[in-house]
Amino acid sequence: VPAFYLSRYEVTVAQFAAFVRATGFDVGERTLQSPADHPVASVSWPDALAYCRWLDAALRASSRTPAELGRVLGDGWAVTLPTEAEWEKAARGTDGRIFPWGGPASRDRANYQGQGTTRVGRYACPDCPYALFDMSGNVWEWTRSLYQPYPFNPAADPADLDLDALWVMRGGSYTDPERNIRAAIRGGGDPGARRPFMGFRVAISRF
Repeated sequence: VPAFYLSRYEVTVAQFAAFVRATGFDVGERTLQSPADHPVASVSWPDALAYCRWLDAALRASSRTPAELGRVLGDGWAVTLPTEAEWEKAARGTDGRIFPWGGPASRDRANYQGQGTTRVGRYACPDCPYALFDMSGNVWEWTRSLYQPYPFNPAADPADLDLDALWVMRGGSYTDPERNIRAAIRGGGDPGARRPFMGFRVAISRF
């Protein structure tokens, strides 16, 4: 049984727009301006958590939720942001890769040093360990881990997600040089920041 599940793609503008329509959630002016199949960006850390909580509730309530997913959600798992440890395992695999595809940096594998986001999944990554897309580049991805000295201590990740703290972002973005899209690179973000290069993907983790 996996220790966690991570979404194959970053959350898209279309997916986040569905959340906004369903809940009336107040987002920044730029959040939904990109094409529907691009990663949603200009989302704060609370924005990302609110989306995860909405999706978790929607999946539990829907009759169309796949049976296996419904079973997992009913067995102490929840839709949330990945921890930093979960994110890094998904990006680096078990062999400590420099880039998710192994290396070196390649414009055929990631969107970096560019002018804007690209559609999710545009860059095929057959060499990536878990068939996930855009783990390097496109947008930085929020995690639910406090920013702390590296190597991080997963046991220090808080159960209380309402703390006023810096939260870890991983993966780099379209704005970054190749050194910042390495799988081990990390950043600390103010939870209220909304920047055009900051997005997220969801995880299903056991609590």
